[in-house]
Amino acid sequence: MTDAQDTAADSSLRTTGGAPPEDDGSSVTEAPIPLLEPREGIPPVIADEAALAEVIAAFAAGSGPVAVDAERASGYRYGQRAYLVQLRRAGAGSALIDPVACPDLSGFGEVLSGVEWVLHAATQDLPCLREIGMVPSLLFDTELAGRLAGFPRVGLGAMVESVLGFVLEKGHSAVDWSTRPLPEPWLRYAALDVELLVDLRDALEKELDRQGKLEWARQEFDAIAAAPPAEPRKDPWRRTSGMHKVRRRRQLGVVRELWQARDRIAQKRDVSPGKVLSDAAIVEAALAVPGNVHALAALNGFGHRMGRRQLEQWQAAVDRAKAMTESQLPAPGQPVSGPPPPRAWADKDPAAAARLSAARAAVSVLAEQLNMPQENVITPDTVRRVCWEPPKVVDAESVAQALAGHGARPWQVEQVTPVLVAALSA
Repeated sequence: MTDAQDTAADSSLRTTGGAPPEDDGSSVTEAPIPLLEPREGIPPVIADEAALAEVIAAFAAGSGPVAVDAERASGYRYGQRAYLVQLRRAGAGSALIDPVACPDLSGFGEVLSGVEWVLHAATQDLPCLREIGMVPSLLFDTELAGRLAGFPRVGLGAMVESVLGFVLEKGHSAVDWSTRPLPEPWLRYAALDVELLVDLRDALEKELDRQGKLEWARQEFDAIAAAPPAEPRKDPWRRTSGMHKVRRRRQLGVVRELWQARDRIAQKRDVSPGKVLSDAAIVEAALAVPGNVHALAALNGFGHRMGRRQLEQWQAAVDRAKAMTESQLPAPGQPVSGPPPPRAWADKDPAAAARLSAARAAVSVLAEQLNMPQENVITPDTVRRVCWEPPKVVDAESVAQALAGHGARPWQVEQVTPVLVAALSA
């Protein structure tokens, strides 16, 4: 049994909320303290090149890790660009930067090269940071650290409260960050998001070290930092909410044409696609395949608030789908790379289905022993792939090679190989 398994097995070492304890085994029971103001007050928003150069120089002269966060306008604007970037570093204080006014922040990447960046849920912010030239070479993800350490709630507010004893005000998380000028309460909220991020990182590092998981976390962080940008999603229109109702190819064609028309309009207007036309309206039109504007206007989502010109553009999209030949229409399902959906395994390959059932049960037990979510022990997709096409000779070496070939980190290979060997052999 590893140190981490030993720690996880001793429930007396954890607080009643499931959070790791103090080093002496006691729990913090004091009421959390509301965090109302940044230590140095709300910093001015950096919105010109001269001020940006000054703050870059200040952060270059700072010391230790740098806390980084970004605010997007999801649900309001097209895409996932950053509309505010927050940073904090010892010796430099906090900075709020407007990436619309200062779209090139690569200067931070240059002066902070080799410095550890502390982010919460790094994979959410890294794409929009990359767009403005901010790419870390070294990072610490406090959300992922919380998962590995066995915290039941890993949102930033929950982590700051359970680990540090402070309450963050979270009332502005879903506002329209493209608003200009940004209201003072929003700026206060944004500055507080990085106020304690390095303190949280330090506490989590100690806890991970205590549990014997610090090297595991470092491998995970390195993998995130080294990961290339995600490939564009193939056929993104297939992710329209409610698609499970759409069965026929002609109807799928209507979804595709309406989705693509909506996306072009949303991009041109720089608004969230859902504000142009809802997913529910797209599916409604696909199921009905209306013959004209009047029939379209009678459907939910295309009511009296929609003008004639708008109705005509949506009907034109429907008509394009109606005019397509069978060969032009989309296929009912996407080409699948890798194993089929698990629900089909029992019919296609009963032996593989049995292997998957045994492997899932074994990984579940291991996750409990390690006190972390199963998907962080090993991704479900990796388990499926190894069970669908197991090595010809099932032993520790071949299974370890298979896991590594699917991207498992060394610590995962070490922990998961024994249980998968047993499951595949059974």
